[in-house]
Amino acid sequence: MEIITKILIAFVAIEHLYIMYFEMFAWETIGKKTFKTLPPELFKPTKGLAANQGLYNGFLSAGLIWTFFISDSNWSVNVAIFFLLCVITAGLYGAITASKKIFVTQALPAIITLIALVLTK
Repeated sequence: MEIITKILIAFVAIEHLYIMYFEMFAWETIGKKTFKTLPPELFKPTKGLAANQGLYNGFLSAGLIWTFFISDSNWSVNVAIFFLLCVITAGLYGAITASKKIFVTQALPAIITLIALVLTK
């Protein structure tokens, strides 16, 4: 179960690296394909805002990746719990304020990972 949990943590981290990439560097291309409800003319003027948001996703990813390099297993688990809770909080807020799809794509994978992590502890 520990290997499955690490794979799930890696999945959530990689997902947020991808989100960071398209929000920071591909907002006007991938962003348009992802956020189809936004008018196309809004992508250029909101590029800086999206990049800022992408940076935060990068921090979430970095925190989860960091857990793989912490030698103390208790600290590793605690840091993973903290960053997964941050992802869940951001996903829930996004689902409430932006799109219900964010719950499924961001919050739910982190919730599943958190449950797996707690069950293996």
